[in-house]
Amino acid sequence: MDFEQLRTFMEVSRLRSFSRAAEKLMVTQPAISAQIRTLENEVGARLFDRDGGKVTFTAAGKVFEPFAEHCLQCHNHILTTVGELHRTPRGEISVSANEATSLYVLPTVFAQFKRQYTRVGLSIVRADRVKTIESVLSREVDFGVVSLPVKDARLLVDTVHRDEISLVTPANHPLAQRATVKFEDIVPHALLLPTQGRQRELIEDLFRANDAQPRVAMEVESSELMKRLIVAGLGIAFLPRSNVREDTKDGTLKIIKVEGVRLNRELALIYRKDKPLTRAAQMFLEIATGRPRPVISMPAPGRTRGTKVG
Repeated sequence: MDFEQLRTFMEVSRLRSFSRAAEKLMVTQPAISAQIRTLENEVGARLFDRDGGKVTFTAAGKVFEPFAEHCLQCHNHILTTVGELHRTPRGEISVSANEATSLYVLPTVFAQFKRQYTRVGLSIVRADRVKTIESVLSREVDFGVVSLPVKDARLLVDTVHRDEISLVTPANHPLAQRATVKFEDIVPHALLLPTQGRQRELIEDLFRANDAQPRVAMEVESSELMKRLIVAGLGIAFLPRSNVREDTKDGTLKIIKVEGVRLNRELALIYRKDKPLTRAAQMFLEIATGRPRPVISMPAPGRTRGTKVG
């Protein structure tokens, strides 16, 4: 049973004529008769009486008509809704990112997006870098935000944020009294390190390049916890400037310049290369990257012969 047969049935029932239904649908009368015959065979009962050129419902036809009309209404509603999805952004978008990115980078992007597209739901899934990449690849989320580099041929990568990782101390720390310090001045002090990730790699590379070993006080998963531990005097740390902007303004923490040291961080929005983007996802990508992008539309839904009702 397909939608073409149901449309034919409804035209015959409305016009009470096979020939006029054929004219309306721009097909031959034998084609109309064949479709109705196929439909009746599938239903298992005659739907129309054809007596002296007059077409009337059988008892089965009367019962069948409201169901046929409901199926066509549902079909039209599906096509309209899906078509609207690609014209006016709506639906849901999920983004995976670590705690610090969720707190300090994504809120401004989300706020701008929601102001423009109120009908789209947004959700953040907090996860570390490895889990975020896995979630994007497995299609559990639409986007991920991770630090560069990302090397996976299945992913598209768009830079969305650039930042500097700087030495951060409590305001009353001995190093905080100096405008700049040398790298060797850092080595004797207890250092808080992230447990894993690109930031950890950059810090280890820095110490390795200076032929030094960090005096690790603690490994910490959370950037928020790390800031609290710094304030509590348990150590100093390297953190992205965006993470401590408010803390330096209120005087709780201080950023210290280290001579000859510059650690740069880039965050990128990642998504599957082979996954078609909805209109909402395309608009989110444009806002997150700050760059207009050509809209790559999925094929518009249309009437297809032989589409099955059930």
